[in-house]
Amino acid sequence: MSHITVAIDGPSGAGKSTAARAAAARLGMIYADTGAIYRSIAYKALSEGVDISDERAVGEFLPSVRPELRFVDGEQRVLVNGEDVSDKIRTPEISMATSKISAYPAVREFLLGLQRELAAKNDVIMDGRDIGTVVLPDATLKIFLTASAEKRADRRCKELAEKGTPQAYDDVLKDIIKRDYDDSHRQTAPLRQAPDAVLLDTGDMSLEESVDAVCALIKTKS
Repeated sequence: MSHITVAIDGPSGAGKSTAARAAAARLGMIYADTGAIYRSIAYKALSEGVDISDERAVGEFLPSVRPELRFVDGEQRVLVNGEDVSDKIRTPEISMATSKISAYPAVREFLLGLQRELAAKNDVIMDGRDIGTVVLPDATLKIFLTASAEKRADRRCKELAEKGTPQAYDDVLKDIIKRDYDDSHRQTAPLRQAPDAVLLDTGDMSLEESVDAVCALIKTKS
């Protein structure tokens, strides 16, 4: 396979990260979860008491943050200022905070170079909200991976229950619908399908079927 970059965009809870990670492992590529980098900044801001609703305060905070992706035995770990926060950034609170700060132009500009550098040096599958539209506009393959809000809420409820932190379905659905609106209506790099992206609806697919579909699309570009 020649050097290849794959951009996978889509709404929260669509299964982008899970499918991208599994596809990368199957194909021997690097998986870059850019959403985790944004989450690490949100986590650090909250832990430092930064008012994330204050765009200026967040911008002034950024120079003190050092996000990093490390790949250990093929697994991505997310560090911020040397602290491994991989297992601390998947809470609903961090999700909502991430949606807020990711709308700030300074935050997106801060991380743009890191994301592009990863893609320039590796065969990479990168997922997020604006990978195909902004971060990697010349990606070898662009996929817009989605599912209905109801399907995503159902999956999220099952995940939370399995982690021992169950939440009511209606609350989860409400959060997903709000995040969809926020992500698609933000002024900077809103969530949208790139004109040349392949639409992949995984609402009725199992994880294995989703991974098969992503791998099949990638192989058409090899």
